[in-house]
Amino acid sequence: HAKILVVRPRSTAVAAVEPRHNRQIRSAGNGSAASRLASMPELNASFLRTKFEAGLDWNAYLERSPSHVEAWRRSYEAVSLSPTQRALIASFTRTMNVLCLSGMWCGDCSVQVPMLQRISESNPRIKLRFLDRDDHLDLSDSVRICGGRRVPTTLFLAEDFEFCSLLGDRTLHRYRAIAARSLAASCDLPSAPAADSANTLQDWIDEHERVALMLRLSPRLRQMHHD
Repeated sequence: HAKILVVRPRSTAVAAVEPRHNRQIRSAGNGSAASRLASMPELNASFLRTKFEAGLDWNAYLERSPSHVEAWRRSYEAVSLSPTQRALIASFTRTMNVLCLSGMWCGDCSVQVPMLQRISESNPRIKLRFLDRDDHLDLSDSVRICGGRRVPTTLFLAEDFEFCSLLGDRTLHRYRAIAARSLAASCDLPSAPAADSANTLQDWIDEHERVALMLRLSPRLRQMHHD
């Protein structure tokens, strides 16, 4: 059979491979915003590995702020996974590196981050580390959400630290609960349920499961593991 060579316009090819930050810098002009973007690292595996290795485990992270430890430990004790949830998490077969940008002073973090710790305890393949947002502005600036350094922001990484997913700063059910409280007087939200930490926990479990399936089905990782 004859081989067909498809030649794409040069401008299309460049747009397909041009790094995200470069596109932002070009559109930002030559001001301070462009200078800041130019100094921001790409979320490549080497950079993410460095950040993960700088991360702290649960107990070491809590020790950074003794004045907040009690509230965080109360939240942790209040989190309980069902046998079905634990069995699901235990079934994950790939190593999953989870890196959480947080702040001990943050109310949303004190509620949601202990859920991440409980989830990780159900499977030793889930490697969880914590970073203080303000100590790692290069990373927090690279993962801004709606223009802000929001926390908690959690990065899900493959075993070789390739980026897989990001979830922050609140899960869907947590946003629904906050919207029900904050917007009820001015906006009709009949579908917004009451605050429910069990639903927020399930949101986090769902994202772990989604990434676990992503990793298990990855052609690259299947080739690496011969499975």
